[in-house]
Amino acid sequence: MTATDIHRTIEAVWRIEAARLIAGLARMLRDVGQAEELAQDALVAALERWPESGVPDNPGAWLMTAAKHRAIDQLRRKKLIERKHESLQHEPEFEPPDGRAELEAMLDDDIGDDLLRLIFTACHPVLPAHARAALTLRMLGGLTTDEIARAFLVPEPTIAQRIVRAKRTLADKQIPFEVPRGEERNERLASVLEVLYLIFNEGYAATSGDNWIRPELCNEAMRMGRTLASLAPREPEVLGLLALMEIQASRLRARTTAEGEPILLADQDRSRWDPLLIRRGLSALERIDKLGGALGPYALQAAIAACHARARSADATDWPRIAALYALLARVRPSPVVELNRAVAVAMASGPEAGLALVDALADEPLLRQYHLLPSVRGDLLSKLARHAEARDEFERAASLARNGREKSLLQQRAAACAVAAQTRN
Repeated sequence: MTATDIHRTIEAVWRIEAARLIAGLARMLRDVGQAEELAQDALVAALERWPESGVPDNPGAWLMTAAKHRAIDQLRRKKLIERKHESLQHEPEFEPPDGRAELEAMLDDDIGDDLLRLIFTACHPVLPAHARAALTLRMLGGLTTDEIARAFLVPEPTIAQRIVRAKRTLADKQIPFEVPRGEERNERLASVLEVLYLIFNEGYAATSGDNWIRPELCNEAMRMGRTLASLAPREPEVLGLLALMEIQASRLRARTTAEGEPILLADQDRSRWDPLLIRRGLSALERIDKLGGALGPYALQAAIAACHARARSADATDWPRIAALYALLARVRPSPVVELNRAVAVAMASGPEAGLALVDALADEPLLRQYHLLPSVRGDLLSKLARHAEARDEFERAASLARNGREKSLLQQRAAACAVAAQTRN
């Protein structure tokens, strides 16, 4: 195996094992930042030794052993073991254990619980959303700061600063490394799901830059979603988000041309949709039903995505059901964006005039004033009503608000087409 092959192997192993390493160390050290530093030390050791000694048979175990040794040495230097001995000596029914053996046992506890603790810690609501996303990709996704920066089109120093601040905040606020219970767990779980949803959506429809999709972000979100679902298999909203991501991701290959130009849903070649991801998503929805069903926002969005996945063609889509699901979603999680999506579904089910009436009712919504999809949807409906001059103005406004280069270009093309149609009609 060449040095290049070994380095690629190390990168692959790190991507797989990073979260497990950090989680085990964080449980012992109660400090996520310190845990990551020690895991990085183990990675450096692998980079130094494996090119000479070769890749071990169990590289993950090798990294964990190296990280354990560094953690134990660090704890000894800080005299934490002595304090632990003193506290245990107050319990007469226990003999003070050997420090190293105790720490080994602490690291060998159920790794699934450790990962769950790490997810809840990295996504703690005390951190701003962008910091939670960066820290989650770093800790659980195993991405470098450079990879995260390129994914979100943010300078690398900015991402590095967000991660450093996030770890410092967790330490300063003494956020416990644990899975909360009861109502607090439900609140924190919502934060975890929000972060994964944010990461996935940024990959599915990039808010800025020159690429409309970033599949690597979708893949990372799905990978972490599968991990969370394996750790919390009876949480309907966890399964709902996983189902939503997998069904949506099934369309990625059909969403752009070979040149990267966007292809709208109605124009996509459905034979290019990934049947395996669709089956996985539908299977997750079936598991939700077996748990008694759910009316959570992610499960409802997954049900909407499933309507598209089951339709063999755009014309065969069950738009009345989609409109009904959006109406239910609007009650569960009221949002102008949900209402805009409902308007599209109503337009497809009952005609563009019905949809336009709902869109016009959203014109004064403060949250939608700079949202490019509001004039985009309105332009589409006006175009279907042959009000081409008005549609052109809406598409031009949408293009002026869009931050993604590919999407801006598509909207400009639609505006130009409406201009031609308006001139032809006159």
